Amino acid sequence: MPAKKGERKHQILQALAEMLANPHRVKITTASLAENINVTESALYRHFASKAQIYEGLIDFIEQTLFTFINKLIAEEKSGIKQVEGILLLLMSFAHKNPGMTRILIGDALVNEKERLQLRINQLHDRLEVSLKQALRFAVTERTVNHQLDVTAYANLLMCYITGCWHQFVKSGFRRDPLEYWGTQRQVLLPGYPFDMAGRIY
Repeated sequence: MPAKKGERKHQILQALAEMLANPHRVKITTASLAENINVTESALYRHFASKAQIYEGLIDFIEQTLFTFINKLIAEEKSGIKQVEGILLLLMSFAHKNPGMTRILIGDALVNEKERLQLRINQLHDRLEVSLKQALRFAVTERTVNHQLDVTAYANLLMCYITGCWHQFVKSGFRRDPLEYWGTQRQVLLPGYPFDMAGRIY
């Protein structure tokens, strides 16, 4: 039975993600993608107008997945520091489970592709940083972190840590797990760790 339109689009996106997860970095063309799922190139173009549009479909999936979980976390978790920790853990766990999509998150898979794709990833990073900043501000109002904490700078630091973990994961051929040292590093990274409830340094 032929695949339905929505099912075929999902199959194409899944195939692209799997090809991107190849640690040997094979060159991906519409021809190779079509061959991977045993369809013709013209069949691909019935669902996506271009290869760039296929990448945009994956970026849409990444955005929807990450922000669905982040919004759920913020709605359910009443501690600002735990919101921060949850977001960091989510971003590293997502990379661990989706190596091909991590190549998109760091722009590695977008080299020589349309510039608008990298701009979308930049905007995604900015949105993630804003989510961290909002959670940090909440933690400040709770007085679970020092009230003098520069939340803008700290959110940027945390985002730099995340992108660094993503880069290391991809550049190692997916051998370096982003979560490898999380148990120890969380004690250094989380801004509430060095402070007690009154904002005093231990």
